[in-house]
Amino acid sequence: MKIPVVLLAVALCSMSAVADDIEEPAWHLLDQFDSVEVRYYEPSIQARTTLADSGETSAGFRRLAGFIFGDNSASQKIAMTAPVQETLVEGSPIMAFTMPGQYSLSDLPEPEDARVSIEEVPAKTVAVIRFSGWASGSRVSGKTEELLASLNARGIEVIGDPSLNQYNPPWTLPFLRRNEIMVEIVEPTLSSAVL
Repeated sequence: MKIPVVLLAVALCSMSAVADDIEEPAWHLLDQFDSVEVRYYEPSIQARTTLADSGETSAGFRRLAGFIFGDNSASQKIAMTAPVQETLVEGSPIMAFTMPGQYSLSDLPEPEDARVSIEEVPAKTVAVIRFSGWASGSRVSGKTEELLASLNARGIEVIGDPSLNQYNPPWTLPFLRRNEIMVEIVEPTLSSAVL
């Protein structure tokens, strides 16, 4: 009876170790309130593709994965990073992978698929709310509303559309999954900055 529990524990630790090895964009925590973190993100580079609609996430993921797995002008493999980002808009959402920090724009090969573009992302301040489990439509909507309501209550101005950011491989168990709703903001006067 104890062996399956041990195997499960080993599997969970392995999945956690794999997730910890994946590079994420560089950021600093600036403030926290309610369930919200305010973060400053360093400049980065993203591979992006526009989706026909929010139901095209699998196709968009395959296009971006194709680029980093060698479907590019140099047949070069590029390490996967986290999160996979998707803007939360009704029409034509954008899915993005952030490129590893070692690359400059001139280091990256050109995508073979014309639907994939490489773009520089300037430094920005964002508000983030985190949740576990599956990123179902109702969970995403609820967490987006919670984030925007917290910002509105403090008079913090939002810039652009929120995005869903998912950090884990598809096989990750729901309670170990890390999802975030993120939106760029006009940086508020911070009450407890941590730099």
